[in-house]
Amino acid sequence: MLLSSLSRRAGRRPVAGPATPAAALNGHDLVLRYGGTPVVHGVSLALEPGRATALVGPNGSGKSTLLRALARLHRVGGGRVTLGASDGSTGGSTGGPPERDAALLSARRFAREVTLFSQSRPAPQGLTVTEVVAFGRHPYRRGFAGPTAEDRAAIEHAMGVTGVRDMAGRPVGELSGGEMQRVWLAACLAQDTGVVLLDEPTNHLDLRYQIETLDLVRDLVEEHGIAVGVVLHDLDQASRVADTLVLMRAGRVHAAGKPVDVLTAQNIGEVYDVRVEVGVDPRTGRLRIDPLGRHSA
Repeated sequence: MLLSSLSRRAGRRPVAGPATPAAALNGHDLVLRYGGTPVVHGVSLALEPGRATALVGPNGSGKSTLLRALARLHRVGGGRVTLGASDGSTGGSTGGPPERDAALLSARRFAREVTLFSQSRPAPQGLTVTEVVAFGRHPYRRGFAGPTAEDRAAIEHAMGVTGVRDMAGRPVGELSGGEMQRVWLAACLAQDTGVVLLDEPTNHLDLRYQIETLDLVRDLVEEHGIAVGVVLHDLDQASRVADTLVLMRAGRVHAAGKPVDVLTAQNIGEVYDVRVEVGVDPRTGRLRIDPLGRHSA
């Protein structure tokens, strides 16, 4: 599915595109609760094919809960989640399938269209890296049939682009937290969907794999037209990877749009309650965000 900068450097062979064409994933006026307490208040969000949307905000702002609701892993207390063209027409503005209510799709059908990389996955004992990555192919399996050539190609490629191919036969119980993070990311990519949701994908990774993960997100978007939604804490990383940035505060959208328009000193100060300086690097054109603590010169 994926042809990343990492696979190009290594001379690895790409496999076919996603089994299901990319479609928009939309949240309409979502109200989400923990117990009886609302934590997300009427938020609407559109993840579009060929675009990366980053959700940022302080702890407890509702961004990860919103992502889990889009993945059908958190109950929707109000509003709805849909897949496909947001105008309900055949193809619509996205050129994809018509809008469908995500709650009405079977678990297998939904898993062929949307995958979620979550922070809370355990390290299963007694399995090798390859066996864990193969979990991503379960939506395509039929009964007790073994893996197909397409399954094996998707697994091999996902392991290559996430840098875990060299540890294929290792028991996952021996891996570090960062290594396990990359194994679960490989499993998500092996799922071969048109919508990819990522909750803190750079957490626990060293600098090299943080950068390569961000590059991989851009490859998904630019080379394969995938709709990507990603939760990040690092504002510099979010500005680097996102086409659209959603800044959340207390379960509501504080600002949304291009990163340069959203990540202003005023917006960041209001949401995080900290003074920052925001500028643009004249060499790269990227945003530079400098928090000003008590000991800042």
